[in-house]
Amino acid sequence: MQPEQAFGEVLRELRLQRGLSQEQLALEAGLQRNYVSLLERGHNSASIKTLFKLSTVLGVSVSAMIRSVEQKTAASSRRSQGI
Repeated sequence: MQPEQAFGEVLRELRLQRGLSQEQLALEAGLQRNYVSLLERGHNSASIKTLFKLSTVLGVSVSAMIRSVEQKTAASSRRSQGI
C-alpha cells in the first residue's frame, strides 16, 4: 500500500469516528471538499500545513496520524510478503 492510500484510509477512519462528513471536515479545516475526497482516495498528498489543519479538526496529533499511516503501510507490506 502506498503512503498516500494509507493516509487516505486513516483520514477517512478518523473523520468517520468523529461523525464528520467530508464537507464538514473541509469547512472546519479551511479546505475544499473535493480536496478532502482526493486525499481520502489516495490521489493527492497532504502538505505539512494541511496535516496540521486536519489534525486540529480531528482532535489528534499529526504524529499520531503519521504513526497510523506507518502501521497501515507496514501491515500491508507484511501481508504482501506473506508474513
